[in-house]
Amino acid sequence: MSPNDPIAQLQALAERFERLAEQHRRLLEENKSLRQGQEQLVAERAALLNKNEQARSRVEAMITRLKSLEHNA
Repeated sequence: MSPNDPIAQLQALAERFERLAEQHRRLLEENKSLRQGQEQLVAERAALLNKNEQARSRVEAMITRLKSLEHNA
């Protein structure tokens, strides 16, 4: 195959295009997977922040009750 052979050049270009198209498909899937993982982590973080806030509120309420008991004793 001569470098000046237009058919060989076209075949090489078609092969390169197929490799690029496959890489593009893989990157799209990877991007989709990473976005889903990020969404899951954001949701988990929100749930943990909520639990933390609830725990903080309960601890503050217990401290208030203990101080009240201490003053009444």
